[in-house]
Amino acid sequence: MAAAEAFVGSPFRLRGRDPMTGLDCVGLIAAVTDRVGGKARPPTSYGLRNTSINAMLSSASASGLRRTENPSAGDVLLFDLGAGQFHLAVAVGPEAIVHAHAGLRKVVQGKPDPSWKRIAAWQIPTHFKD
Repeated sequence: MAAAEAFVGSPFRLRGRDPMTGLDCVGLIAAVTDRVGGKARPPTSYGLRNTSINAMLSSASASGLRRTENPSAGDVLLFDLGAGQFHLAVAVGPEAIVHAHAGLRKVVQGKPDPSWKRIAAWQIPTHFKD
């Protein structure tokens, strides 16, 4: 959770992987995973609209994240925003997330949009955490 909060205010950039020049939602999760001692393996091919989440599911598994049905603070969340748009975030509380917000052009902390449907969640392994 603290690792995600450290990136709040970083600029947004599609396919961004560097907090100084910009992160997208995939880049944010990669940066958080790396910061807590993991080795992120983000998907190499994705767009703003996707017909499948297979690349994200494979990436989570390859990065050592573990699927959970009961996410808590510090866990990675995957949302379906509709119309083939998927979004990753980090839970930082029962009603709060850190995510790369394309519209605001930066990483922010706040409540997820109520229309977003959570479709998957992963725990960052304990040996990775701060």
